Amino acid sequence: MSACCFSVSVERPTNRGRAVSAEPSALIDGQPGDRLALSERGFQYGDGLFESIAVRDGRGLCWERHMERLLEGCRRLRLPFPEDTLLRREAGRLMAGTARGVLKIYWTRGCGGRGYEAPEAPRPTRILGLHPWPARLRDYPARGLKVRFCDLQLGWQPALAGLKHLNRLEQVLARGEWRDPSIHEGLMFDRAGHVVEGTMSNLFLGLDGTLCTPALERCGVAGVLRAEVLAAATELGLPHRTGDLTREDLERADELFLCNSLMGIRPVAELPGRLLRPGPLAARLRTFLQAKGRIMPV
Repeated sequence: MSACCFSVSVERPTNRGRAVSAEPSALIDGQPGDRLALSERGFQYGDGLFESIAVRDGRGLCWERHMERLLEGCRRLRLPFPEDTLLRREAGRLMAGTARGVLKIYWTRGCGGRGYEAPEAPRPTRILGLHPWPARLRDYPARGLKVRFCDLQLGWQPALAGLKHLNRLEQVLARGEWRDPSIHEGLMFDRAGHVVEGTMSNLFLGLDGTLCTPALERCGVAGVLRAEVLAAATELGLPHRTGDLTREDLERADELFLCNSLMGIRPVAELPGRLLRPGPLAARLRTFLQAKGRIMPV
């Protein structure tokens, strides 16, 4: 590896032990590759955005939602907007022939000199990579997930709240708090004691017949499947609200479930000091979104 580059490793997806396609598994600015310049601001400062898209039968699920979030991130970070047609063409090239996989899209401010000052006319770096479907998802118990409470508190930064930006150190540190393989996720709170999200998922509660999810105006990631669940609740006529939620709300909730684009909708079976059963809200929403082709079948 030369002094001016670092390597990017992308695993090759397989289908029953065979490569699913003869196409390259990673594209950097449209070209097969695995190296980026050391002056790349996504590497230096986390100056960029990313999307993780579930792939089924060569198609990216919830593509429009992912693009909406990517564009909103560009607007708020003052990044040039990616060209949708170009992204679709390159994504289609990578996803072709993939029965089940994960497409990662990275969009950074590109290369720049030393220091935090961004280039006046940035030339973004566009990276697309295809990854195998996570094996851990197949091992999740049907009865629900075991969840812990994280010690690390999320900081408030409304300018970044909701975005899927590249700096995920809070989540990395929170996920490092446990090694027990029987624990599937950790819930994170903010400094005011509000529950916000999981380290890699969004949270929903059933409270007195109402579907509730934490507000994300101060911190947290506005997940694509979170948006799909809220839209589905409206379409199904389910009472729902977004707002501040506390540990006490977790203790009195009728049901809890977690969601993201890859895991889909998963009930919570165990919190510290509390056992739960899968509830009707999670089951109804999962069935509805699976039928619409928005999430993978479990």
